[in-house]
Amino acid sequence: MTPPEHDVLRIETIPVEACNDGTVVAMVTINRPNKLNALNADVTSAMKEMVAWVESEDLVRCVIITGAQPLEPDEGKRAKPNAFVAGADITEFLGAESEEIATKFTNNAIEALWNVTKPTIAMVDGFALGGGLEVACSCDIRIASSRSKFGTPEINLGLIPGYGGTQRLVSLLGYGKALEMVYTGEMINAEEAFRIGLVNHVVESNELEQKALYMACLIATKSSSTLRVAKETLRSALDEGLTEGVATEARAFAGLFDTEDKEIGVQAFLNRENAQWKHK
Repeated sequence: MTPPEHDVLRIETIPVEACNDGTVVAMVTINRPNKLNALNADVTSAMKEMVAWVESEDLVRCVIITGAQPLEPDEGKRAKPNAFVAGADITEFLGAESEEIATKFTNNAIEALWNVTKPTIAMVDGFALGGGLEVACSCDIRIASSRSKFGTPEINLGLIPGYGGTQRLVSLLGYGKALEMVYTGEMINAEEAFRIGLVNHVVESNELEQKALYMACLIATKSSSTLRVAKETLRSALDEGLTEGVATEARAFAGLFDTEDKEIGVQAFLNRENAQWKHK
């Protein structure tokens, strides 16, 4: 299992100790610390390649997305702050026109991440702004350090979020709070992000990786085929009305009764054993 190699994107495969079949969690680090891990063409291209690799590797059961820690400053220089992703690289916007941008933002890397069939976790330590917030929102679960900051400052550039942020923020926060964030461009801290439902957990920075890995490894022990159905079914709630969504859930639930993993799970429960899934 050899992940793609890029200077701007590091991928580490971490074995899941509870599984003895080679199951791993993919730790993906956006690696532009001198630019606060800002998204540019190289990063988004590498992310699309990473997504294709994750989908092709059966032993990758969960993905964590994070940003590189700041580098040690040169003597006499001030250290850069921590950042998950501090936004898009604005230098690529200068002089760009609508046709060029429409091409870049169609079939983009953030949408590819959103459409990964496997569970994804954003591990946020520091600034998650603009495109960085949109990367976090394209993941299934968000875990943040207490020093993290979130915002959609695009309004200050005469722009709006362009990687699906307007849509996903409404789903996560509701219409009014999403409008407030987009209209004002102001940042919120981790505690407020947790209060309004933008992040699932807030921990101290020195506990962040342990928390994210614990959750990723816990998820990785479940049946991958059942997780995939769960993700598809929950995602349908965003795209369908309640009546249609409940019908989708009923079909998916019934369909699982024809899978080997359902029988394995039920038997393990009745025998008070750990399930040994056939389809991880």
